[in-house]
Amino acid sequence: MKFTGVVCIAFLIVLVSALSPTTAVLEEKVACIPTELMSCIPALQIGSQPSAECCGKLNDQESCLCGYIQNPLFSQYVTSENAHKTLASCGIPYPTC
Repeated sequence: MKFTGVVCIAFLIVLVSALSPTTAVLEEKVACIPTELMSCIPALQIGSQPSAECCGKLNDQESCLCGYIQNPLFSQYVTSENAHKTLASCGIPYPTC
């Protein structure tokens, strides 16, 4: 059941990024590509320790977090308790949008 949930989330992320490529650029010209955060799914869903790859991608997309929070498809993952823990583990402050 958990594997099916992860697959569904991955599919949604790919679908959304394919449908809206124009959400890719923000103020600092950082590419906001949700599919690049796939390595963070275990940490965001079950609260496991984020990988170095996950932390690197979150750091790269730190300026994108407010956009993800405002997007109904992603907000539940970025505003969850696990998201707060993941960001803290990676040394990234939770954004104030």
